[in-house]
Amino acid sequence: MPHDPPDGVNPNPPQDPNDVSRAEFLKGVGRSAVLIGLGAAGYATWNRVTSKLARERELTKRPSQGPWYAMAVDIEKCIGCGRCVVACSKENNVPEGHFRTWIEKYVITKDGRVLISSPNGGMDGFSDDMPESDIERAFFVPKLCNHCETSPCTQVCPVGATFLTDDGVVLVDYEWCVGCRYCIQACPYGSRFWNRTKRTADKCTMCFHRIQKGLQPACVEVCPTGARIFGDTNDPESPISVFMRENATMTLKPHLRTGAKLAYKGLSKEVV
Repeated sequence: MPHDPPDGVNPNPPQDPNDVSRAEFLKGVGRSAVLIGLGAAGYATWNRVTSKLARERELTKRPSQGPWYAMAVDIEKCIGCGRCVVACSKENNVPEGHFRTWIEKYVITKDGRVLISSPNGGMDGFSDDMPESDIERAFFVPKLCNHCETSPCTQVCPVGATFLTDDGVVLVDYEWCVGCRYCIQACPYGSRFWNRTKRTADKCTMCFHRIQKGLQPACVEVCPTGARIFGDTNDPESPISVFMRENATMTLKPHLRTGAKLAYKGLSKEVV
């Protein structure tokens, strides 16, 4: 069953008579105008809308007095079973053919080739279709939203529909998303997709509805090998804090300086 975003995620701010509501704005200029250009009068209206949203929601990172969530993946423990992908899809009612989390299999052959596969997001596991004699090494890499502190997606969203919570989780406000898809293009990790049912951008939420109740994300809960680690980095005794303290980890694309909150143990140079 789909889950409604928790309280505080989809605000319904009071209307100011001098402000233009999102609904009125979309009726007046249409979604296409958002993407193509509005002209002088349109820009004046647009600026009023975006200024209103900026006042109502601060998109940059704020000091967290409570939990600050992050996740890590131990590549050495991932067996590519796909249970995490299945659990995520069921828990979050992810449309068929799309994935909030997925698994990639990397095969480095003895002649130096790097083969990457992710059939059905790894949901059904992987087949061994290459002779072992041709393989130098192979491993699995689970992927999902990196929940960046300085996220490109939040910076390009024209209406503030994607934002960073006080808990350090990047979310999409489905009520405010206008469907421009800028965030999908901006994400350097390929973790966003277009949800045709909701007609909004979609992505991993770290199972925000679960972690707000003290539960683990579905993918973490079902992993049979403990390859996924989640927790509050502000708590020195949390699983994620202990894991990060005891293991050398890396993030994907560190040169982008996005402040990714998804770390990997055993990350190989071939992983992109």
